[in-house]
Amino acid sequence: MGWGYFFILPQLFGVLVFVLYPLGYVLVLSLLEWDGLGDRTFVGLSNYATELTNPDFLNALSNTVYYTAMTVPTTVILSLMAALALNKLRFKNFFRVLYFAPVVTSAVSAGVVWLWVYNPDFGLINTYLQVWFGVTGPQWMLDPNYVMPSIAIMSVWLGMGFNIVIFLAGLQGIPAVFYEAAKIDGANRWQIFWSITLPLLSPTTFFIFVIAIINSFQVFDQVFIMTFDGGPANSAVTMVTYLRDLAFVDFVYGRSSAVAVILFALILMFTLLQFRIQRRWVHYD
Repeated sequence: MGWGYFFILPQLFGVLVFVLYPLGYVLVLSLLEWDGLGDRTFVGLSNYATELTNPDFLNALSNTVYYTAMTVPTTVILSLMAALALNKLRFKNFFRVLYFAPVVTSAVSAGVVWLWVYNPDFGLINTYLQVWFGVTGPQWMLDPNYVMPSIAIMSVWLGMGFNIVIFLAGLQGIPAVFYEAAKIDGANRWQIFWSITLPLLSPTTFFIFVIAIINSFQVFDQVFIMTFDGGPANSAVTMVTYLRDLAFVDFVYGRSSAVAVILFALILMFTLLQFRIQRRWVHYD
């Protein structure tokens, strides 16, 4: 027993120092008013009350929810479709690498490339729209109506590869005997997919949904690189970019900590809600 604790001590130390202590510290800091240099003043729940009624915070929250609603269903559906197609190909390992390449690409580099793609004057999309269809493309990153969808498209491209690999692993874990029995019984492709593939893939789908929602609520790199100041009319300010501005631009650490705690609570709530709902549609047997 003693040797067991000895071997887990490095990991336990890391959890205590880099997870539990910062979490406790930010909880305490959210109850204080502090600019990082002067005296700390205890203000109780005042920081939470300020932020929950702050139009800037509510705008960041709505933008984050909007971004999540666009990216999560889209990336899950497209990843599943791609995985189903790749699962039948002979050189699936090659395509795995091809689709996974954006995942290991720096979000900063990807953001710079996509800024060129979205450029309204000489960007790839608007150039093709003009040449092929004679249509003048929108001002992608300059129009408040297009900024967040543009970032969402880039994020789907950036994260699809990870989901495809996970879905492929799930598909290859389904015993072939189920498909053989269904074909003998005369089931068509849609019936096989709906009655066998989708139910047996539900644990994988559930995992991807949980990870995708957590990542979408924490989006920062793409937004910061592609808009820097939150886009026109603050249409691309998210929870994390708003938190960053409070902490490292305005130096109001108490309010920024309160936003961090609220973000943590939202992610925890959505995760617990998914675990609650998964009992109805996830099949482990």
